[in-house]
Amino acid sequence: MTHVPILSFKLSPTSSMRSVLDTEYNAASRQHVDPRLHLSLPPSVNMGKGYSARIASNPYIVGTFACIGGGLFGLDISSMSAVLNNPAYANTFNNPTANAQGAIVASMPAGSLIGALSVTYLGDKLGRKNTVILAGLFWVIGSILQCASVNRGMLVVGRIIAGYSVGISSAVVPVYQSEIAAPEIRGRLVSFQQWSITWGILLQYFVQFGCSYINGAASFRIPWGLQMIPAIILSLGMLAFPESPRWLVDHNREAEALEILADLHGGGNQQDDLVVLEFEEIKSQVYFERTEGAKAWSDLLKPGVSRRVVLGSTLQMWSQLTGMNVMMYYVVYVFEGAGLTGRRANLIADSVQYVLNVTFTVPAIIYIDKWGRRPMLIYGCLIMGFWLYLVGGLQARFGQWGTINGASSWVVLNNPAATKAIIVCSYFFVSSFAISMGPASWTYPAEIFPMRVRAKAVSLSTATNWLFNFALAWAAPPMLTHIQWKTYFVFGTFNFAACIHFFFCFPETAQRSLEEIEDVFAQGHEYSAWAVSRSVGKKDLADVLANKVDEKESFEKVNA
Repeated sequence: MTHVPILSFKLSPTSSMRSVLDTEYNAASRQHVDPRLHLSLPPSVNMGKGYSARIASNPYIVGTFACIGGGLFGLDISSMSAVLNNPAYANTFNNPTANAQGAIVASMPAGSLIGALSVTYLGDKLGRKNTVILAGLFWVIGSILQCASVNRGMLVVGRIIAGYSVGISSAVVPVYQSEIAAPEIRGRLVSFQQWSITWGILLQYFVQFGCSYINGAASFRIPWGLQMIPAIILSLGMLAFPESPRWLVDHNREAEALEILADLHGGGNQQDDLVVLEFEEIKSQVYFERTEGAKAWSDLLKPGVSRRVVLGSTLQMWSQLTGMNVMMYYVVYVFEGAGLTGRRANLIADSVQYVLNVTFTVPAIIYIDKWGRRPMLIYGCLIMGFWLYLVGGLQARFGQWGTINGASSWVVLNNPAATKAIIVCSYFFVSSFAISMGPASWTYPAEIFPMRVRAKAVSLSTATNWLFNFALAWAAPPMLTHIQWKTYFVFGTFNFAACIHFFFCFPETAQRSLEEIEDVFAQGHEYSAWAVSRSVGKKDLADVLANKVDEKESFEKVNA
């Protein structure tokens, strides 16, 4: 095979690789590399950029704008949860039963499942940036169909198309963010995906709440139509953003990749030490992975990758089995069962939950790279399980069979203290998810996979999320109807099981580059993840250059 040189370098006659290794380097402070070392990089280019360099220079703008794609998921959640007790909605769609309503809600995650899987092709073929743009266009189409729907079939089709958009964006946006973010803020930026979901939920809910004062079908058609606006902003705005440099290197566009890295992390300076370090790490990893053969689904089963596929997929599974989205989709039913049966009072109580969801995501965004992923996952599930068991216990102790909207239901009657206690415990549960599992469940899968399989593996992990989202969205109304308070014990038990799994199997990945995370998993410790030190995988430029020498020599031997 023909080898593309990883790195060309020259040492002065009196120098040695040992002198390079002894050179002190600190990427954060931009100290200089040994002057005897001369790097041969692709020539500086002054091409017509297909993005705004000014935008690319701000890591928070370039890392968070695509999160509008996550906000679309939030818009969908409250676009349904807020109409469940709307008489106009019930009349328009022929008073759906619990099972029928579950199917309507589940149609969106069904489309998302397909969308997430399609990223395995779209993300690698079109690039991360263009795939995000495509997701926004599909959302607009789905929103138009929902807004104009006159029967359940048309509504379901619109939700499936909108779900396809959400599935695409939920898989590709974290990948895009993780591939353009600096290691020290990567977790924070990817966490904005979860925060945007919470904002989508909140904003759409208040639009729905305001429109609830309108009589007739306009009370739900107006919010369903307005939700296309963020998608239009997303698709048009992404035209000014750069492509992932890692995707560009993987597609033999190294000069463009270096230029984007320089704009992202070096103020436009392609010789900046941190830019050089990151560029060489990316090239090294991409070229190494190319020696493994063509990209294929079977790559996900290879040693060193299959373990990570299991971790990413099970994390997304657990994020659904916590019961969080059940509390989001069907909070109206939850609070009705707690005894809060008035429509306006219920909507107001629901809004408090959504505000808490937004608010408590903020500390997680700020501190996720300091706290680490493991503690957030472990302690988060432990606390969430506790609150759900309290909700179930209160429902069991103070609830009884009654009637809600003409249907037989398990409800707390004439006990304001128990009603308030259940609602407060629900608030604590949502707040616990927002500050722990919510951001971590998007960050971790986006950063643990090798470049060659990242799009496929993340889309598979995200598809697992949507598969369980679909199942629970459909199953939750019948569960709340037939096993009542035991539903909360089921989800509480899932949280405790997830806590055990995270403790034994999930190593820490915070504050490492995507390439350094390879060393974390090379340590092994499949069932003793706590044994992986936080210092594992940390490299400076001298370490990277030393590795390049070894790789260059091995490639020359192979080619010889």
